[in-house]
Amino acid sequence: MFVISDIDSIIVNAIKEDIPAGDITTDNIISEDAKSNAKMIAKASGVIAGLDIAKRVFELLDEGVLFEKSVSEGQWVNSGDVIVKISGNTRALLKGERTALNILQRLSAVATKTRGYADKIKHLKAKVVDTRKTTPGIRILEKYAVRVGGGSNHRFCLSDGVLIKDNHIKAAGGIEKAIDLVRNKIPHTIKIEVETETVDQVVEAINGKADIIMLDNMGLDIMKEAVKIIDGKAIVEASGNVDLSSIVGIAETGVDIISVGGLTHSVNAFDISMKID
Repeated sequence: MFVISDIDSIIVNAIKEDIPAGDITTDNIISEDAKSNAKMIAKASGVIAGLDIAKRVFELLDEGVLFEKSVSEGQWVNSGDVIVKISGNTRALLKGERTALNILQRLSAVATKTRGYADKIKHLKAKVVDTRKTTPGIRILEKYAVRVGGGSNHRFCLSDGVLIKDNHIKAAGGIEKAIDLVRNKIPHTIKIEVETETVDQVVEAINGKADIIMLDNMGLDIMKEAVKIIDGKAIVEASGNVDLSSIVGIAETGVDIISVGGLTHSVNAFDISMKID
């Protein structure tokens, strides 16, 4: 799932941000050897994601913490459901509370939103994927949450695959020119995707033998025409201002992939609280 050092680095940075020089409240009220039990409780309905990451927050603060999951990763919960029971050093529980909740709330929000999109088109062949429009520093977590919610991942970063966008096309002098330039410099195992905005550009991408053709901000009628022209010569991705009201119509055009930036860049935190018994 993760490289543990990457996740620990994210968590440690978050803890340092929240506790740069100790917890002035907790350290002056709670004794060092105090122990407590606590519960995390859902205050909304949706998909839970990030349980193991929340657990790791507390483990880094107290190696002896007990973190008992009451639900499974990816499970739908309702308001009032107990998500986790935790026991351990009271100072560690209080110091880790906000960091653990921030992570759990963010990832659960992403997973919940993704589930809504994936369920809308589960009867069609198209799959929902994310984009690089993620929160800086925690992309690995947000893309994981997309998978928990039933979506798939687009490229993780600029090093993962070729995606020739409008500015590349302008700088290179055309779609076929851009494809030729990059194809001569990358391994044969790397796929080439091209972003298109018109049917003419789709034809150029086909002529250049692009592996994936993105239909960017096209109307449904033009999208249907483009899918018919491509006719299996490339994987077809639809992108641009996709929401729950439009995704079914887009999927019905016959595209293979629908990328949705809103899965990660426009979510409201899933409300979860932690209460010490």
